[in-house]
Amino acid sequence: MPRKHDKIVFKEYNPNQLIMPIDPEAFIPQTHLVRAIDKIVDKIDISTIIEKYKGGGTSSYHPLMLLKVLIYAYIQGIYSSRKIAKALQENITFMWLSKLQTPDFRTINRFRKEIIGDCIEEIFAEVIELLVKLGYVNFEYYYLDGTKIEANANKYTFVWAKSTRTYKRKLREKVKNILDEIERINEEEDRTLGELDVNLEADYDSQELEQKVEELSQKLAEASFGSKRKERRVKKLVKTLQNDCILRLKKYESYEQILSGRNSFSKTDHDATFMRMKDDHMKNGMLKPGYNVQIGTQNRFVIGFSIHQSPTDTVCLKEHLELVEKITGHMPKNVIADSGYGSEENYLHLKKCGINSYIKYNTFDLEQTRKFKKDKFNSRNWEYIASEDVYICPAGKKVKYLYPRIDVNERGFVSWEKIYQCEEVCNGCEYRDKCYRGKRWKKRFRIRPRLEKLKNEVRERLLSEEGKEIYSRRKIEVETVFGLIKNNKGFRRFLLRGLKGVKLEWGLVCIAYNIERLAKIIIEGWGKIASQPSCFLLHSSILTFNAIKWLILVIKNYCFWTAPLFFKIIEQRSDRLCQITVAVICSTMFCTSLMNLERLNYWERTKL
Repeated sequence: MPRKHDKIVFKEYNPNQLIMPIDPEAFIPQTHLVRAIDKIVDKIDISTIIEKYKGGGTSSYHPLMLLKVLIYAYIQGIYSSRKIAKALQENITFMWLSKLQTPDFRTINRFRKEIIGDCIEEIFAEVIELLVKLGYVNFEYYYLDGTKIEANANKYTFVWAKSTRTYKRKLREKVKNILDEIERINEEEDRTLGELDVNLEADYDSQELEQKVEELSQKLAEASFGSKRKERRVKKLVKTLQNDCILRLKKYESYEQILSGRNSFSKTDHDATFMRMKDDHMKNGMLKPGYNVQIGTQNRFVIGFSIHQSPTDTVCLKEHLELVEKITGHMPKNVIADSGYGSEENYLHLKKCGINSYIKYNTFDLEQTRKFKKDKFNSRNWEYIASEDVYICPAGKKVKYLYPRIDVNERGFVSWEKIYQCEEVCNGCEYRDKCYRGKRWKKRFRIRPRLEKLKNEVRERLLSEEGKEIYSRRKIEVETVFGLIKNNKGFRRFLLRGLKGVKLEWGLVCIAYNIERLAKIIIEGWGKIASQPSCFLLHSSILTFNAIKWLILVIKNYCFWTAPLFFKIIEQRSDRLCQITVAVICSTMFCTSLMNLERLNYWERTKL
């Protein structure tokens, strides 16, 4: 089609034109995310934050405004205080949220670290309490998992506990050799330094060594040697003890105090432990300083979190649940987790707390295979005679109970084992190579009766129809949350250092995630209450009353205004097509009214 004209036309643009200031309110849609977040944060009790202000001096920015800005910044994936301050001056949604107030990055950082640093758990508990009141969570099912996030520390400033012990041992040997040499020279010089007691206790510390060196220095200052060469040698050895050995011993002692049972730490962030991350930048299994972050979810809301220095998830469960109960005041009824948490200590702890565990142990999936069930050389498939407490091996021989064994782990948990051994020599047996590959003459294995009993209970629970349905939701619950936070929000490395700073930062991340999810549910109207109806009978009655109220209003408008008008048009026009068209329009308007009713019902339910 030929063009009508070739004239170039531009929209009006005059850089010198005077433009009056416009309220940002006009540019923020009514259904924008920031409006819902603003109303949700208004429902949070910030009395614990206000108590942190001392008063006096100039006026301060309102903590509610700063909290809203921080939460919205974390929702947008902005974690730096400088970038948040920049957004308050350039981003219109931030300007609307702060009502055109522009605190600088120092104010934002000071508010984050000093004001809400000690009360982040209380703020998180307020958000959880709001979710409980709205019916989105009720701690009926608790999906637990952990991930490792890199610390704000240098990857190459590591200190290893094993190396520290080795260096300390070698240093003690060096000190012993120096003191022995001083004693030898003193004997050659007819005890010029007097009677020297160079022997130190096996576990001496830096203070005891420092006292010993001071005594040697005093005696050396008063003594007169016959040989100048030997005198210079003694002075050099004492100087080595003062300037090298004592300082190094103090350093190793401080390392051991920082380690406090861990296997490593970073010199940049002493609380960070070196762990193996999935995102390995060197692609060679390199360890990086980080923290083990544990979270629990329900309905894809984060309802519990904790920070740990141990890279193993198994040792984190007990401490995590204790912190969740302390922060939120709730204890979950059912805990669902992967096999990384399956241990006798965890099973026993959950049972004592009255919590149903849906936690696989490390061989659960293997036991369900056909190959495992038909393996006759596996001792778990052997016939057991309870009256004699013996197993029958594939060769028909008895494997009898030999002796008990007590095992205590590093956390002090005591487990009891029973050692079984075949009554006859296995050498010469036709099944020797397939059944037993050890060096002993008789096959020996161990059984933990208490652990096996706990495993049977967990196995029955997981293999039930209800258990399969509950465990199948684990991947779409907690794994989804980690994916959204780490991949979509780009939170893969902490900015703050130390356990306190890391807990603060991750707490803000969880709060922002929960508020964003709640805001989207409110706006889009696709949320459902995930709790039991019996627990929220009064709340459901209120919702039903509101729904009936709006439904009566829609029917009233439809019956007394819309329907008579269209029926009157139909009577006047006898055309069949016209009647069908009017009927379709009438039905569409009624359906639209019902959709608006549903949307109003969600906003009424949240009382925002």
